[in-house]
Amino acid sequence: MQLIELRDYIGSLLAVSRFRDYCPNGVQVEGRAEILRIASGVSASQYLLEEASAWGADAILVHHGYFWRSEDAAITGIKKNRIAYLLKHDISLLAYHLPLDAHAELGNNTQLAKRLGWSEQGRFGEQDIASYGILPQTQKLEQLAQSLAEKLQRTPQIIGDPACSIRRVAWCSGGAQSYFEQAIALGVEAFMTGEISEQNVHVARETGVAFIAAGHHATERYGVQALGEHLATRFGLEHRFFDQDNPV
Repeated sequence: MQLIELRDYIGSLLAVSRFRDYCPNGVQVEGRAEILRIASGVSASQYLLEEASAWGADAILVHHGYFWRSEDAAITGIKKNRIAYLLKHDISLLAYHLPLDAHAELGNNTQLAKRLGWSEQGRFGEQDIASYGILPQTQKLEQLAQSLAEKLQRTPQIIGDPACSIRRVAWCSGGAQSYFEQAIALGVEAFMTGEISEQNVHVARETGVAFIAAGHHATERYGVQALGEHLATRFGLEHRFFDQDNPV
């Protein structure tokens, strides 16, 4: 298919136009017009660019791309190296941030819940990207932590009584620690996101609501894979996910 067709389809599928985001969603670097192979990954690192190029990708699909609102606009250093590499190899970079977090079927939070076996009951947070719901059955916090470690292949950081019972949960992939108090207001017993900030520890201790930091990268592996597989199935494209280990 053509790059412009791919861009327009994903833009409509993820309802990109309704989001106020911190970066451009869609084609960030334009490469060749015809797309047969799509590589995907969480972040557009140099590693991903090189692995995708070696595989023969025509386009790379990521959650974390370039041109963030707060960064220096100058194309120097590693940004220059990455963009130069894409242009040299005529590979397109497509990035989807909040729209990929929020999508009701392919999004990071929905895919995370599927992997964990959690049932979503509603949404909250900025532009309704975060979720809340219930576990399949009540678990002790220490049991939940063990299950997360096994399913996400990361040992989570847990703030809370290991013996406390958890059934009602809220979650948001990535760096959504600022949503903790909104989650508490929903009446949950635990909130999970990727990262933790200093103040979250005190709030968890003083409210009795557990805080789970399961890894920014670990919680955001699944949306971009689901989107890549969806595109491959719908349009007869080849898709391959490349995972670069990241402890954060």
